[in-house]
Amino acid sequence: MTTAPHRPEGLAAYITVTAAYWAFMLTDGALRMLVLLHFHTLGFSPVQLAYLFILYEVMGVVTNLSAGWLAARFGLTSTLYAGLGLQIIALIALAQLDPTWSLTTSVVFVMVVQGLSGVAKDLAKMSAKSAVKLLAPEGEGGLFKWVAVLTGSKNAVKGLGFLLGAVILAVWGFQASVCVMAAVLAVILVGVIAFMPPGLPQGKKSAKFSHVFSKDQNVNRLSLARMFLFGARDVWFVVGIPIYFYAVLSDGSEEGNRAAFFIIGTFMAAWIILYGFVQGLAPKLLKAKTATTPEITRKAILWVAVLTLIPLALAAAVYADLPGLTPILVAGLLVFGFVFAVNSSVHSYLILAFTTGERVTMDVGFYYMSNAAGRLIGTLLSGLSYQLGGLPLCLLTAALMAAASTLAANRLRSVTANTYPA
Repeated sequence: MTTAPHRPEGLAAYITVTAAYWAFMLTDGALRMLVLLHFHTLGFSPVQLAYLFILYEVMGVVTNLSAGWLAARFGLTSTLYAGLGLQIIALIALAQLDPTWSLTTSVVFVMVVQGLSGVAKDLAKMSAKSAVKLLAPEGEGGLFKWVAVLTGSKNAVKGLGFLLGAVILAVWGFQASVCVMAAVLAVILVGVIAFMPPGLPQGKKSAKFSHVFSKDQNVNRLSLARMFLFGARDVWFVVGIPIYFYAVLSDGSEEGNRAAFFIIGTFMAAWIILYGFVQGLAPKLLKAKTATTPEITRKAILWVAVLTLIPLALAAAVYADLPGLTPILVAGLLVFGFVFAVNSSVHSYLILAFTTGERVTMDVGFYYMSNAAGRLIGTLLSGLSYQLGGLPLCLLTAALMAAASTLAANRLRSVTANTYPA
């Protein structure tokens, strides 16, 4: 009864945090597509394209390691506002890119700016995800439902960002696009600050950085599984598939490039949007309303095992050069997205189920540090594997990463049933 009066405030804070996160992820998705396609047309190789995103992922690892402590020390709203503000600065900085600069200077500059964007993204993500633990209603799968809605809607918005990035690149060009995004995000930041209701923790001066590292084996094993899971996606998603589709779709002319940009952006957007939609459905698919945490954990192990088979089959199809290969790839990657979305949503629930209100920002930060490490590994291997063995090697590497995630997730079973009763 004591929490009932605060629930409307909690809901209002959840809606405001979600809206801020949506705005951020729209620009994040658009920026990734802008950078990838713009620099590919300038002649960057797959490995060089991967370099552009390396510092983004490295800073994600570093940021998540410290973001949980920063939120515990200074408050969740402070880290959320900082994430939005840093993204605006990154967009403005990227608009200063000069086409007369040397290749090395351009790569280093974009890497640094992308690194700043990586800091921004993970400050915003950690803040939004941690807030759910504190604001979600208790009982009847409320936590899983609120996590799934936030995560699924975020990815749907990011998918729209992929499409937006490809479209505005073709229509406005690179510099005008990033300037417009910076202006829009600045307006949204002002609105979020003005309308954020009370209810989120303001931070404690007693929070220590050493508390970031979890002693809970479930948190650590789930984080390891998460690292390999996202590596399995990004090893084909970051460089391999966009460059493969560009080679198939574009004839090298300006008009051909525009058409290829639109088709690639549409596919990437559709993949992310469907992925987000499935994440939102995950609680119903897994019957989370009546399932216990150990039961959901066992389902997570099964779903990641199934995921391993999909890139393995696609790698064989590409290697055999089957007739109608491109439609087969599109269909197969959509199936991958469905299974991957269920896995991702379950992980996002489990980390909040395993942690406590006192440690939520610390454990979520550590968990998303592993998430960023997986994206970093996947990004590196995406460019390298495509350079060495083309799309078949990208997909085979994805299968190996998914298998490693399965092994890590399987370690949860023996401890979860005893530690987390229904």
